[in-house]
Amino acid sequence: MRTHWGRRNARHISPPGYARTFIAIKPDGVQRHLVGEIVRRFERKGFKLVGAVCCVQASEELLKEHYIALRDRPFYGRLVKYMSSGPVVAMVWQGLDVVRMARTMIGETNPAESRPGTIRGDFCIEVGKNVIHGSDSVESAQKEISLWFRPEELTCWEDAAERWIYE
Repeated sequence: MRTHWGRRNARHISPPGYARTFIAIKPDGVQRHLVGEIVRRFERKGFKLVGAVCCVQASEELLKEHYIALRDRPFYGRLVKYMSSGPVVAMVWQGLDVVRMARTMIGETNPAESRPGTIRGDFCIEVGKNVIHGSDSVESAQKEISLWFRPEELTCWEDAAERWIYE
């Protein structure tokens, strides 16, 4: 018998060991039509999409809060301007060790240091246009998810493929 881990639209629904992470496809990724490819990679890995806002125009206020830890860095202003320059696809993915594994799939912040097969290794050349953002810790993921999503925008659903992915 399948265990149900929570009700639809609960704040945090995940079985033991599972986590959620925040992923945003940046304006260059949207403009270059990479959304489908990036979503496909996360789905094929076995992660479950539990929240998505397609093509949102992020406000500077939201972005300043999102990147507050970088506010003293010389590139901060350019980063906020770039991220507000076009649509962003904001997503929440759920799965076992999803934060760490998503970062591995994404690659290094500097695409020149990213291995082939990673998203940045395959699609990026410059740091300033590196296609995708992924939370760097469980704590960051929780903060970023709460910035970009209301609790009722996150959903719980049973993925039939999970029994073929997880033990």
